[in-house]
Amino acid sequence: MCSLTRCTCAAIWLFITPSWLVAQDTAPSLPLPLPLPADTTRYDSVAPLRPAEPTADQLKYLRGLRTVARGVAQLRSGVDRVGRAEVSKNATRLREAGQMLAGLCGTARSFMAQGRAAMQPSVYEDSARVKARRLVVQIDSLIKTVPACEAAGGKTPAQVAGTVLGRLRSFETALQEFRTIVATPVPIPGPIQQ
Repeated sequence: MCSLTRCTCAAIWLFITPSWLVAQDTAPSLPLPLPLPADTTRYDSVAPLRPAEPTADQLKYLRGLRTVARGVAQLRSGVDRVGRAEVSKNATRLREAGQMLAGLCGTARSFMAQGRAAMQPSVYEDSARVKARRLVVQIDSLIKTVPACEAAGGKTPAQVAGTVLGRLRSFETALQEFRTIVATPVPIPGPIQQ
């Protein structure tokens, strides 16, 4: 009877030990992957799609956009300066900021007009052409606002800054829409260095 008890104890020990060892495992078990249907491919076996390289005319459009962006940055700088002067409630500082805004509007106009001349929306197709056209319309709107900014910037800086800020926001919205449609796979080439 004693040997039967030892056999029973040994059988129970062999049965319980593996489940006890599994309970002690600290590594998380990974779920088994589901089998893929026959008509699909694995994600890592497919090469990522690369956007088409821009044409020479599209690169010209993007260079023009970069030039326009320099003018927009000057406008934004002038508007920010007026905004800071308004917060300080210093009349002299506000007048000086308005004069600076008027001057920056003049230089911004030259950058925007030069860049706009290179931007032809017809170089894009389909929805990208629509977004490029909307962006050009917003740039034209900014360029038309600038002469009034130059003339009245020193006299009524807060009102002029508000008008320019509204146009800048419309431009930034159009620019964001354009960037979502047109992915630039390569950096925009700059001017040729000699």
